[in-house]
This record gives sequence, C-alpha cells and structure tokens, in this order.
Amino acid sequence: MITKYSRAALAAMTLCACIALGSFAVLAQPASSLYDRLGGKPAITAVVDEFVARVAADKRINGFFAAVASDPNRLAAFKGKLVDQICEASGGPCKYTGKNMKSAHAGMGVTDADFNALVEDLVGALDKFKVAPDDKQILLGVLGPMKKDIVEK
Repeated sequence: MITKYSRAALAAMTLCACIALGSFAVLAQPASSLYDRLGGKPAITAVVDEFVARVAADKRINGFFAAVASDPNRLAAFKGKLVDQICEASGGPCKYTGKNMKSAHAGMGVTDADFNALVEDLVGALDKFKVAPDDKQILLGVLGPMKKDIVEK
C-alpha cells in the first residue's frame, strides 16, 4: 500500500531521475563544431570579406595581393577559396579545392613579419565579429601550421 508520504517520495525520486537523465542527455551530446560556433558559412564569409578588406588596406602586405585585388573575378574566386578553407578547417561541410599552401606561396618571399601582419589582420576581423577568444585560438591553432609552407625567409 502506497501512503501519502511514499507518493511524495516516489514523485521526488521520479523528478530526480528525470533531471539526472536530462543532464546525462545534455552531457552525451557532442559539442558543437567550431564551424557551428563561428556561425556557419555566412559568418565565415563575413569574416573573410572583412579580413580581405583589412589586408587590402594594410601597406605592410597588400602588395602581395595587388594583382588579385585589381581583378574582380580573381578576387571573388580568392575569397571563395578562403571561405572554403576556413569552413573545412573549422569542421564545416566545405571542401577547399585551391592549391596547397607551399605551391600557392612559392617564390613570393613571404617573411615572418609578413605572415604576422596577415595574422593581425585576421585577428582584427575575428574581433570585429566578436568571435569568442577560445574559438579564435582554436581557429588560429588550426591555421597556424600553414606558416611553415607560406614563409620562405
């Protein structure tokens, strides 16, 4: 026979079990990808547009991009490949189909200072869109190893 007290205890135990199972379900869900946390392809596209504008205005490195920037078709293709590269690197569904970094930068004479200027411009674009510090560090950590294939001097 269930008493009034035992009904309350049973209800409390059921509630606790539901809360525990709900908490487990939340913990068991995979963490969202960096791609999702960045806001997906539309947000990555906005960051790339800002980044390219910053690079174009950056007298330290804009000479490397003068030919691309002067041709609207080449600029659009460059931005598209950059979006795909960041999208793929962040766990998104895109596939980067451009050249590997070593081939793309061969003979350009990129220095550490040039690379660092580019990173500063990227960080500025990420900051403008208020990318979380942890997500910014993860993205830079994914892109950072490319430095060895880009810097020649």
